[in-house]
Amino acid sequence: MADRNAASPSHGRLYPPIEPFDARMIDRGDGHRIYVEQCGNPQGRPVMVLHGGPGGGCSPMMRRFFDPQHWRIVLFDQRGCGRSQPHASVIANTTAHLLSDIDAIRAELRLPPAVLFGGSWGATLALAYAEARPEAVSALVLRGVFLGQRSELDWFYGGGAGRFWPELWQRFRDVIPEPERGDLIGAYHRRLFSGDPAIETRYAMPWLAWENALAGLDNASSGHAPPAYARAFARLENHYFVNACFLDEGQLLRDRPRIEHLPAVIVQGRYDMVCPPLSAWTLAQGWARAELRMIPASGHALTEPRIAAELVRVMQAMAGLD
Repeated sequence: MADRNAASPSHGRLYPPIEPFDARMIDRGDGHRIYVEQCGNPQGRPVMVLHGGPGGGCSPMMRRFFDPQHWRIVLFDQRGCGRSQPHASVIANTTAHLLSDIDAIRAELRLPPAVLFGGSWGATLALAYAEARPEAVSALVLRGVFLGQRSELDWFYGGGAGRFWPELWQRFRDVIPEPERGDLIGAYHRRLFSGDPAIETRYAMPWLAWENALAGLDNASSGHAPPAYARAFARLENHYFVNACFLDEGQLLRDRPRIEHLPAVIVQGRYDMVCPPLSAWTLAQGWARAELRMIPASGHALTEPRIAAELVRVMQAMAGLD
């Protein structure tokens, strides 16, 4: 994102780039080591950033939504991606493992109840953690809500979104032989877990390209990425999706009463093609302390200008800043 977005944070622009005051690896004792970093004010109110994917990893840009004088900003790369090790591994990698990792991070850093800030899969994980450990959470800020439901996966991988982008859908679909196209998640799974890294990378590229191309409203992304990143992202995301995100169908809505005492702000792009607004709207219905902000002329990506600006404003208001 251009440097001009770093100016005048009071107007909803990103804060200037910052570096961590602490970075470490947490050994989970089951073969996984989790990368964790802290930025901002060591004595500030904690906010935990939950990245998307699964498999997306954190980026330095994610540090910049928060006033570093007010917030203690905790970011971590979920199992198998980013700087966590082993890379692209799906062994001992489920939603329950990720929730346990958040517990371990909170314990090691001695965090009091924290704001959970997550978008897309990060919103899924934030909801799952809050519902499992409501006492550990002070508020939720969610973007591009994904509830891990079959209907959402069918929309994106079953042809719904393809009705709006038929030429891009054709590229994604046609690398799979026609007899297998009735279950593209399963067909890609067989290739992404073939055991041959070259084959896995070959099929990871169109998997990632399909999602990246639809993330922005203007469809400007080429979807190009380093092969190692694409392989990790595609394997992890597909692993979770072929296993229904390791959630019961409708679980996050079913268990919402456990978190209805918590304040929440939901920032949703009106024209989000990856996670359509119905999920955010459904989540907010009847949740008195949740505020749904539908952002016009915006898609899914965290870098969408209006969505980024709104998220900065949300965090400023939560920090008591004008």
